[in-house]
Amino acid sequence: MDCIFCKIAAGQIPCEKIYEDENVLAFLDIGPLSEGHTLVIPKQHFTKIHECPAQLLAQIGSVLPKVAGAVFKGMTSDGYNVLCNNGKAAGQLVEHIHFHIIPRIAGDGVFTQWPAKKYQPGKVEKISEKIRAKL
Repeated sequence: MDCIFCKIAAGQIPCEKIYEDENVLAFLDIGPLSEGHTLVIPKQHFTKIHECPAQLLAQIGSVLPKVAGAVFKGMTSDGYNVLCNNGKAAGQLVEHIHFHIIPRIAGDGVFTQWPAKKYQPGKVEKISEKIRAKL
């Protein structure tokens, strides 16, 4: 497999580790949006959240607050974003599940837009029905 995150998890490519256990690794992003931008990954390869076993996601979920709190306090930030992009259309550049913890300072210029839209009357019910049918 030619996955850079798998190689990092295997120790074949160096990283600046923040946290590591048997299944989860957190390290500094080499292309940070802000200082302290950290990635949290499962060591096992999965591309998207819905493909990852629930037990492994639970393990990642138990690590995220610990690492996010450390990033928040360590960088003395005003807040932070936790993001997980799934698929190229969503901005996923490395096709291995990863969660971004991005420390934020008020007025830092990161994510200056949130292009929210509104549903046309009756549309929200149709969309929710399509989604519920796939549960």
